[in-house]
Amino acid sequence: MRIPEDIELFEKLLAELIVKYEQYFLGLERREPLKLLSEVEKLSRKYQNSTITNTMQTFKYNTLKSRLVSYKQYWCRTNRLMEEGKYSRDRFKMDIHAKLQQSNPVGEKPAANSESEQFFREYIQARKECNLPVENITREMVADIVEKHKRAVMEKYRCNDVELRVTVENGNPRLKLRPKS
Repeated sequence: MRIPEDIELFEKLLAELIVKYEQYFLGLERREPLKLLSEVEKLSRKYQNSTITNTMQTFKYNTLKSRLVSYKQYWCRTNRLMEEGKYSRDRFKMDIHAKLQQSNPVGEKPAANSESEQFFREYIQARKECNLPVENITREMVADIVEKHKRAVMEKYRCNDVELRVTVENGNPRLKLRPKS
């Protein structure tokens, strides 16, 4: 192959490698894309000891090489954090599982996945996304508020059931109830 085609292939494979690593860190890919990494590294070393006469191609080649080096440092750091259990995406999942286990001790069945339970989880998640405290909010408190408003909506609109939703307005989570048709 000629130099322009090699540089174009290098660029294409590097972009693909970046995507594959992101998928790996998200958990979509089970294995690290080491084979593709070795191919890209091989292309990055191909013209290391030779001179490229075209300055535009030299610039592009050197840019791609430096981009690969910086991404490799990022990937190594992220892998190390994953191994140590300090990776933020993994820590987020671990915190969720720890909280679920604290609220449901061993031997106790988790609460039924009813509509009110789902609504409570959505409300708590919305408060967390808005950076509002959730420690003082209990299921009973939310259930009481929902029941009170539910009766009012059912009387006002003369309906048998209401639809529950959580929305965020002006940075605050809101409980929305409306009659089901």
